Amino acid sequence: MLLWLQLLLCLTVIGYAGYFLSRYGDIISDKTGMSASWVGLILLSTATSLPELVTGISAVTVADAPDIAVGDALGSTVFNLLILVVLDALYKRETLYGRAAQGHILSASLGTILIAFAGFSLLLDHAGLSPKIGHIGLYSPFIVLVYLVAMRAVYSYERRTLSEYTEISAERYPDVTLRSAIKGYTWAALAVVLAGSWLPFVAKDISDMMGWGQSFVGTLLVAAVTSAPEAAVTISALRIGALDMAIANLLGSNLFDIIILAIDDLFYTQGPLLAHVDANHVLTTFTAVMMSALVTVGFIFRPQGRAMFGLTWVSLGLFMLYVLNSWILFEHAH
Repeated sequence: MLLWLQLLLCLTVIGYAGYFLSRYGDIISDKTGMSASWVGLILLSTATSLPELVTGISAVTVADAPDIAVGDALGSTVFNLLILVVLDALYKRETLYGRAAQGHILSASLGTILIAFAGFSLLLDHAGLSPKIGHIGLYSPFIVLVYLVAMRAVYSYERRTLSEYTEISAERYPDVTLRSAIKGYTWAALAVVLAGSWLPFVAKDISDMMGWGQSFVGTLLVAAVTSAPEAAVTISALRIGALDMAIANLLGSNLFDIIILAIDDLFYTQGPLLAHVDANHVLTTFTAVMMSALVTVGFIFRPQGRAMFGLTWVSLGLFMLYVLNSWILFEHAH
């Protein structure tokens, strides 16, 4: 019971701090004149992915639990796309995909490429075919390169279509200065990092206690907790009417979660990280690819009606893929 309480405490701290990340990120976007989508992609997604980063580094170094690190990074990409289902259910005015800016197709597609490459690298590593530089897999610098190219592409697109994304008026926060917003944002991010650093130890103990595999615990439990900021930020952004910032936060977090694999690989000194983890992670990787592709289809097709349970057929598909992935992992967790 104590272990589950510790997990709940991590979830509470990360989720609570996530709300303030949303608010101060929103204010910073207003005060600096940056578009809501751009701030969501860079500022929010990077900060809200810090638990995955800290948890991953802690897992591959101190806790010696590489499966928890990889499961967390890949599981978070799937969980972030599940949050889109919640967002679609809560957005009552029209469908999420009918309202979202077209620019999200770019970040969703780039995320699909990065996630697929991570799965490709995992398969190569398990086949013993992946080249390496020292103890680092050659895929890691390539992931960083693709991430930087993706950020550059999104930034260039944003510059051309700035007016499409700007949803929030700077007059909404006349009493808050940019300096105080940056200070609040920093404190909130710090709280997220501290709680995230505790997670791998709790997760490893839960894995031992329940007899579950670390890949299952990392992919489902740890990923759900470290994705609490994304959930909190997304719901908060939706409440203040910043739909594009909410979507961009989720898609940007997926891009950042894959670069975390490269960072974890750097800290894991026993060889290429993906060669030392369970092959089950491939399932999560390609589930994330299918979900990302489905989201891209949704942004292009822009369904106007809802199929059932107040969801579009795109969101229903995302939910079913997530449940299928979770069920198969659970069956192999014992």
